[in-house]
Amino acid sequence: MKNREVARLFRMIALYLEMKGELLNQQAYIRAADSIEILSGDIEDFVKEKGLVGLETLPGIGQSIANKIIEFLRTGKIRELEKLKKEIPVEVDQLSQIEGLGPKTIFKFYKKLGVRTVADLARLIKKGELRNLEGFGLKSEENIAEALNFYQKQIGRLNLDQIQPVANELIQYLKSKKEIKAVEIVGSYRRRQETIGDLDILVVSKNPDQAETDLVKFPQVGHIYAQGPAKTMVRLKTSVDVDLRSFKRESFGAALLYFTGSKAHNIKLRKIAIKKGLKLNEYGLFRAKKIIAGRTEAEIYRKLGLKFIPPELREDQGEIELAQKNRLPDLVEFNSIKGDLQVQTDWTDGRNSIEAMVEAAIKNGLSYIAITDHTQSLAMTGGADEKKLLKQMAYIDKLNRRLGAKFKILKGAEVNILKDGQFDIKAEVLAKLDFVGAAIHSYFNLSKEDQTKRIIRAMTDPNLDCIFHLTGRIINKRPPINFDFEKVLTEAKKTKTILEINAQPGRLDLNDEMIRRAVKAEVKMIIDSDAHSIFDYQYLNLGVAQARRGWAGKDDILNILPPPQFLKKAVKNK
Repeated sequence: MKNREVARLFRMIALYLEMKGELLNQQAYIRAADSIEILSGDIEDFVKEKGLVGLETLPGIGQSIANKIIEFLRTGKIRELEKLKKEIPVEVDQLSQIEGLGPKTIFKFYKKLGVRTVADLARLIKKGELRNLEGFGLKSEENIAEALNFYQKQIGRLNLDQIQPVANELIQYLKSKKEIKAVEIVGSYRRRQETIGDLDILVVSKNPDQAETDLVKFPQVGHIYAQGPAKTMVRLKTSVDVDLRSFKRESFGAALLYFTGSKAHNIKLRKIAIKKGLKLNEYGLFRAKKIIAGRTEAEIYRKLGLKFIPPELREDQGEIELAQKNRLPDLVEFNSIKGDLQVQTDWTDGRNSIEAMVEAAIKNGLSYIAITDHTQSLAMTGGADEKKLLKQMAYIDKLNRRLGAKFKILKGAEVNILKDGQFDIKAEVLAKLDFVGAAIHSYFNLSKEDQTKRIIRAMTDPNLDCIFHLTGRIINKRPPINFDFEKVLTEAKKTKTILEINAQPGRLDLNDEMIRRAVKAEVKMIIDSDAHSIFDYQYLNLGVAQARRGWAGKDDILNILPPPQFLKKAVKNK
């Protein structure tokens, strides 16, 4: 977790430096944050083993930044950041989470209106004072007010990528304790919901008191709410609340079932048990006082006359009724994705070369990827025009000849969908690509009617194969665009346009409910990492979890297929 904390502080320094217009220094801290965030081991262990000299061998880290890492590990602070906070006393990390507020806007609000906190911003919006600021107006104020309202509703919920490293470190710590025989995180985390409020942990231990002592001794614990034989509650230094409960082995499956939830799913299970003359609780399934199942979830489901229901489905959306009939969907499996169809490289806004992305894909068990760099109208990414795309295609052809049969690079693009639904690349160039994805990157606030027409117009283009991250949402930051999903599904089926399940934890777009509707409409989907670095392929299984929550089966997800079969089923006119 110290890796993430150092990276977070460096990104905060970068925000302050951008406010001051020191863009070169800002980029240096962003590169350093990227490097630390993707370090495979613990930064503290790395420094103990290799010291200052070792840090300077990491990409993007020179002597000055290396010294700041060591300073943080020794003192818990970085003096430069503390100095910047005093110089510009604003809550830049919170304010920058509000859609539409970049460092320059935040600095302008501070200098002109004295905005230091989210509360200050809310107060000024309520008074209607933003609209009077030069360069702003009523519409700008309304947009920021809407973004602020959305941000405030999400406070306290963490994305999966934010909580997963914390969870993994805590689980490994508990598993290392000899008295703990089994550990499982339950609740919404186990059901793989999009955001998580806290962590609920169950353990099997012959010495529950010691297990609870182990939790409070976890180095990242910042506060102890309660410690006792029934439950121990703590708050980590990363502001994550953790509850730990101990159970006997014979009750562990019942506890997993009970505390995984959802509440509605559990209520239905208990009603089924009652009809059979049984009682179900967190300690087991009982006939009178005799436990007849409890060691595993599977045996409890079996005794209730149900096929085992995967945690991702336990939302009382009809899964129990299907389990009674042995008709649960054959869900797409983890680690089954063979190709990633949205991969960005250093030809535009990705961090790594095509060769590096290929090497990382092979290491992650993939057999093909599509290079889908952004196109020209997305200027901030250095998007490709027709000439640049053709040059990249020729380069990929050379790489494919070198790779032979062991791996396939598809020539693709993430084409920008313009306001009118047309593309920013000429049709004759798009026709030369193996795979064309398109996405909305602007005009998020169009009316429902206009946004729907825009998407449908894009789908009618004969060169388009897939719509990437359809709703455009950023979890906890930007709401989805407003459009008629049923009309889009109808057009997708008609035009054989694929919809993407974007596995980036900040997107997870489509959401689970939309995936269910796409499955029902027989619209095919793919799961992509939206990789911008060699480390982003790790997110593919988050996309698989999202697909499973949406009841997507193996026949619904095309990129579990090898390259020839995928191209045959996925590509419209090649």
